[in-house]
Amino acid sequence: MNTILIGIAGGTGSGKTTLADKVVDSFGSDEVSILRHDSYYKRHDNMTYEERSLLNYDHPDAFDTELLCAHIRTLKEGKPIRMPVYDYTVHNRSDRTVQVNPAPVIVLEGILIFAEAGLCDLMDIKVFVDTDADVRILRRIVRDVKDRGRSLDSVISQYLTTVKPMHEQFVEPSKRRADIIIPEGGENVVALDMLIQRVRKHLNGN
Repeated sequence: MNTILIGIAGGTGSGKTTLADKVVDSFGSDEVSILRHDSYYKRHDNMTYEERSLLNYDHPDAFDTELLCAHIRTLKEGKPIRMPVYDYTVHNRSDRTVQVNPAPVIVLEGILIFAEAGLCDLMDIKVFVDTDADVRILRRIVRDVKDRGRSLDSVISQYLTTVKPMHEQFVEPSKRRADIIIPEGGENVVALDMLIQRVRKHLNGN
């Protein structure tokens, strides 16, 4: 199988997940598969909830990149993988996994995927979603409070202590590795259409 890997990165709340989902939803599951970088947070069963809540989840070391790279290679070999499932409410990987099947196109989305050179080497197309910082923090507050059961104070504290500094140290510089920079993510209809056309071209063997 001639598989291409499309990496979609960007800061928290940038719209990268929306963009990735819209690309995937435009095709069948046998044509495009998706991997989430967040699913590959390291497991910390030896820590209490309080200890896990204090970890820096916005640093490249928070991820099991070795496992992710191994899974990508397996998919490119035409074999399925079992992607971990992360539970944000307890700050730890759950016991569940989800089967991801090989496909001609694999989409990988995540904040820090361009910060790892070895991971970038596996990508055929690297897309960075560039969105204003004020928009991103507002989206993160809404998401974490409504969907992940966090308090407003904890979200703001995490943003100021780890998310913002790590964005400036790792995410923003990683933009230089991108092939394409898209403002506003999934809301950018023109850019979305161009990406969909590129995927369709590959599926048609061009």
